[in-house]
Amino acid sequence: MLNSREIQAFLAPEHHDLSKKLVEWSEAHIATLPIVESDEEARVQAREILKRLGESNHIGYAIPSSVGGHQHGVDLRSCVMVRETLGSANPLADAIFALQCLGSMPITLSGNRELQEKWLPAVLRGEAMAAFAMTEFEAGSDVGAITTVARKEGEEYVLNGQKAFISNAGIADFYTVFASTNPSRGRRGLSCFLVEADRPGLQFTEAQILSAPHPLGVLQFESCRIPTSNRIGTEGRGLALGLATLDSLRPTVAGAACGMAHRALTEALAHTTTRRQFDQPLSEFQLVQSQLAEMVLELSAARLLTYRAAWEHDRGADRITVEAGMAKAYATEAAQRIIDRSLQLHGGRAALAKHPVEHLYRSIRSLRIYEGTTEIQHLIIARHLLDHYRQSSKTPEADTQ
Repeated sequence: MLNSREIQAFLAPEHHDLSKKLVEWSEAHIATLPIVESDEEARVQAREILKRLGESNHIGYAIPSSVGGHQHGVDLRSCVMVRETLGSANPLADAIFALQCLGSMPITLSGNRELQEKWLPAVLRGEAMAAFAMTEFEAGSDVGAITTVARKEGEEYVLNGQKAFISNAGIADFYTVFASTNPSRGRRGLSCFLVEADRPGLQFTEAQILSAPHPLGVLQFESCRIPTSNRIGTEGRGLALGLATLDSLRPTVAGAACGMAHRALTEALAHTTTRRQFDQPLSEFQLVQSQLAEMVLELSAARLLTYRAAWEHDRGADRITVEAGMAKAYATEAAQRIIDRSLQLHGGRAALAKHPVEHLYRSIRSLRIYEGTTEIQHLIIARHLLDHYRQSSKTPEADTQ
């Protein structure tokens, strides 16, 4: 079980109760699911996971009760806890929960009551699968390079373009799509739309296969017509909506990484204390103890950064861009190292297919890329640092020179 004592300062009493309930539920309903070995299996299991998440009301931790009509509401620390628990039990389950957050968050933030009332109750029940469609083959970190266009014609928008690396592509019920309504303005001309999966002109054209099976693919928009009421937020404000969504949810990516790292550490402890070599358990060797110490140190630091960012959000901070960037960058990179050490301590058996650590080894890699690469987070942190330094070192004398 994940230890909440080390992050005590960032939690309220209800979070401790939630942590216990999440672990118990996850062990009974998620950890028992088999490790999927193919894209087809992942697509089938994704729907089953969504059903279980909906029946348990856990999706409610990602949507404010004021718009969803349910008992929870957005408390980012709780949302992080859900992802941390799911990441430890089954990385695919974490991904499906995360996409419900990502795909529905712009609807939540926009204040569009019509779309909220039409879609969010179904999202909460696990009956409507969401997807977040921003990335293109030539537009990843540089969202200004988005070439998908939404042209307004009367009371409709006509979408043309292509999206790639879209999670839940081909199985989602709706897509939150970012397209340009004013290409001459670059990133400032982006708008956000809800596009139903069955809209004429929208096609799922290709499944993109990851090393750890996960529903991913390419979407094609060809004269895809949607009503103006499907626009999420104000025209030309899509970038702000997208960045606000990513800012809010970035700490939860760090939470998922912590969960995966925790599982890897747990597996390493179980193995090294029972596996004997040279007439003693592996855990008695000092080099092994050093590796275990490094793993728990990095995991503890990652969790502190993660829950610090979520706590700042919950206490009303206007923006947590830097805190979220620190949490995501450190936690995902640390998790990669922790899982690698766990595999090394296991030896060859953990490199075999279907071993939990081997599955974690493949699953963690994408977290260092999606929702802002580690390198992008470093740029954000460095720019903040330099801006702060320049402001604090500025003197009246320097202004006159």
